[in-house]
Amino acid sequence: MNSLVFEDEITLYWEKQWELPDDVEYRALLNGRTVGSTLKTHFSFKNLHPTTEYNVQIERLDELGDVAEVLYKATLRTLPAKRRIDVTKPPYNAVGDGKTLNTEALQRALNDCTENDCVYLPQGMFLTGALDMHSDSELYLEQGAILKGSENPTDYLPKIKSRFEGIESMCYRSLINIGEMDWKAGYTTQNITIRGGGIIFGGGAPLANAIIAVEKIRLAKYLQDNQDYVKTCENANTIPGRARGRLININNCENAVISGLTMGYGASWNIHFVYSRNIITYGCTILSDSWKNEDDALKMEGVQNGDGWDPDSSEDCTIFDTTFHTRDDAIAIKSGKNPEGNLINRPTKNVRIFDCRGNLRGVAIGSELSGGISDIKVWDCNFFEGKTGFVIKSTRKRGGYVRNVTVRNCDFASVRIYSYYTCNDDGESGNEITIIENISFENIKIKGAYPYLNKSEIYFYTLELCGFDEEEYYLNNLYFKNVEIFQREDANMQLKIKNVKNLTLENVAYKADK
Repeated sequence: MNSLVFEDEITLYWEKQWELPDDVEYRALLNGRTVGSTLKTHFSFKNLHPTTEYNVQIERLDELGDVAEVLYKATLRTLPAKRRIDVTKPPYNAVGDGKTLNTEALQRALNDCTENDCVYLPQGMFLTGALDMHSDSELYLEQGAILKGSENPTDYLPKIKSRFEGIESMCYRSLINIGEMDWKAGYTTQNITIRGGGIIFGGGAPLANAIIAVEKIRLAKYLQDNQDYVKTCENANTIPGRARGRLININNCENAVISGLTMGYGASWNIHFVYSRNIITYGCTILSDSWKNEDDALKMEGVQNGDGWDPDSSEDCTIFDTTFHTRDDAIAIKSGKNPEGNLINRPTKNVRIFDCRGNLRGVAIGSELSGGISDIKVWDCNFFEGKTGFVIKSTRKRGGYVRNVTVRNCDFASVRIYSYYTCNDDGESGNEITIIENISFENIKIKGAYPYLNKSEIYFYTLELCGFDEEEYYLNNLYFKNVEIFQREDANMQLKIKNVKNLTLENVAYKADK
């Protein structure tokens, strides 16, 4: 059992009990009184008092509703109330009018924050450039508060060392920056909290386009002198686009919690953490697709490459109870690209993903996986309506490995594990072919087809399992049990299986799309 304790909330979350059915009900008790039940593997006790002891208990119920097991029982003490640093009050005097640039005021408040404080944003739209958070600090956004990133690239200078699509390089700063990236170092920043009921939006597509335009000018000679290399990239914006920052960029950090917020519209990805440990996100909505609020006061256009939550050469990370509306992968697990990733050799491992949902793309592993990826568990997720649901993708250049991936009780648009991925395939080759092995799916539903952007073409196979051509590098030990495929009648792309050894398909059934 894992616990997250704040001054006003206790959230418990736990690993799925794999030996039990998927529809297990749990009951939550606070001070001996039942306060709720859930079919999920998490529960939050809210509206609590600071510095107060609470007896919390999670019970697993049997089919008759009786207690089958006391899963967890403990006395937990909420944290003391923190001093609120209200950014609108002296000496900060930030203005939430959506027009005044508040970077200096907000950064001063963040600098002043101690472990006993939280930087507090009340209702209003606070425009800002890049901000930095240090160890033992908290940013709290009240419901109705909006932290809005500027659309001007100069507000995100100077550039910082970062990692984009698996390669370390100098990038524009993100809206929120935590830690300094150093693959040879340990965890140099600790104990960060970003929470509340407000909104954090970046500069979005206008900022992304502006950065690309500036970078095209800066790189004009390089792009001209290296046209053959440029042609191997996905498009003309690929190289200049790699300088874009993220919404929240976390480096060499241990223990960070992001909860309760609506977030999105970084210039590229949204929550990206590198060389970090124990990064937890829950109760959030993450966006990069087109959006507007109810009164049209804030409209955002979609962002290309708008990944939601990207663990990168990081470990012991968790996301749950989060909704995605993204233009790219909702969750993308990475660990470096080609020789550089092989050399750095920092894997992503021990990632838990549960009770997440989304509209376009779901969970992706790769294609940047040269440092290795292992021990990934996904359960109780719904990425049924969309383009892809679950994908492991690699190219011949990567090296590294993906192993020990377990997926259960999920709904996906499609499931694809394939090794002929061609996007983001520029650059020098690694020394080895990627090993993909020990992948398990159980109690899965697959939609079976996706008419992209309302077109009639069906773009992806329902279930695609394709390894490399050399037998020693085939996909190995793949297990599918209790899989329902709701196949459209007009879809002719169903199963593709090639270069796989030790494949188990148990109780895989086609059904008419409902």
